[in-house]
This record gives sequence, structure tokens and C-alpha cells, in this order.
Amino acid sequence: MLTSLQNTKVKEWKKLHKRKYRNQTGTFIVEGFHLVEEVLKSNWEIVEMIVREGTDFTIPEDIPTVMVNHSVFRTIAETESPQGIAAIVKQKETSVNQAALTLMLDSVQDPGNVGTLIRTADAAGFDQVILGSGTVDAYNDKVIRATQGSIFHIPVITGELEDFVESLKEEGVQIWASALKDAAPFQELQAPSKAALIVGNEGQGIQENLLNQADQRVYIPIYGQAESLNVGIAGAVLMYHLKG
Repeated sequence: MLTSLQNTKVKEWKKLHKRKYRNQTGTFIVEGFHLVEEVLKSNWEIVEMIVREGTDFTIPEDIPTVMVNHSVFRTIAETESPQGIAAIVKQKETSVNQAALTLMLDSVQDPGNVGTLIRTADAAGFDQVILGSGTVDAYNDKVIRATQGSIFHIPVITGELEDFVESLKEEGVQIWASALKDAAPFQELQAPSKAALIVGNEGQGIQENLLNQADQRVYIPIYGQAESLNVGIAGAVLMYHLKG
């Protein structure tokens, strides 16, 4: 049982709250019963499990497990009421496939929005999600929690959207961009069989160079007094339309 906050292993776990260290180690931390169960059901590799004393959770025998006391677990946990179970998980290298339905995020910076969009893409039957530069890290704790485990079910790739857009277009994928200027109401458009949807930064929208690469700019009409829709909600409406 680990009881010291100065233990080297405990210090290493705490560092995983920072993107820099997650990238250096190629690992990230998952916390809570539901998320740990989701990663156990997936084909992602678990490096080790961390279990707080007194926590009842069945762990496969082949996974290394470390028992810790309450103070150690509270130190490594990011939730306000830790459930006493966490896993150190190995990041996955995933390449873009020429799939029928792709969601692309341009500089979406709120972790809750990014997690919600990944979760919705999974629910809507999309094949992959691509996070452009400027978008929050997929392995951010708040992103993972907002996905509710969907990050383990749908490929999530990070890179330059411009490059991905060009390769997708070459494969006959239509690029839709959520925008207000020079855009058509989404209901008037027929969903193509192969499409990639770009949604943009909460305040600035999609970068001009990406808008210029799009085959179609679309918007969601607002019938009330709201100034705009949250990017997670807008993405959901457009994804389900594209699913057809």
C-alpha cells in the first residue's frame, strides 16, 4: 500500500494532469468506475490500475495494480468526490482513414465541448474525429469525462486540418463547414454519402483558410432570441443530419 505523497510513483501519476507530461510518457489517467469499466471493455492498453483502500472493484489478474490510501488517491484525483479507482492508460497512435463520416474540430478550446462532440460523434455513428491544432488535448481529464467513455470507441486523431481536408477530398468526401456567411440552411441540403463536418472555435468560428477549402458552408437557423448555439449542440444537429 502506497501511503506517502512523496513516493516517486505518486509524483509521476500527478504529472499526468499536464499535457506536456502525457505527451512525454505516451500515457494518461482515467478515473471513476464508469470510465475504468469502459477502458477495460475496449482494446486500449492499461499500464496499471490504482485502487484506493476499501474500494470494491474487480480487476483482471493480468493488470498490475497498486493499492493506495485515501490521501494519496485524493492527490492524484481530479474529481471533487473521487470514487477510488483509476487507470493509467497508454495513448493510441491512430491514422486517418477515408471513412464515410468524419468530424473535424478547429481550435475548439473548451474541454466539455470537445468531450461532448466526441461522445455525440460516437452516438451519431461517425467513423472518426480529427482535432486540429489549437483544440484542447483529447487526453485532458475533463475531455475524457465529457466523452463518457466514447473516446475508447471512436478513433480520435490530432493534426493539421488543412492536410486532412485535402486527402479526404481526394477520396470523394464532401467537406461541410459550419458558418454564417455565404452559408445555406442545413435542412435545405441533402446529406452526401461521404462527408466531413468542420466545426470551429467557440468565439471566432472556423479559420478562413479552412472555410475556403470547404465544398459547402452550412448554418442552423435560429428562430428565437438566442445569439448563437453552443458548438456541441450545433455539431450534434449537423452530425445527425449528415447521418441521414
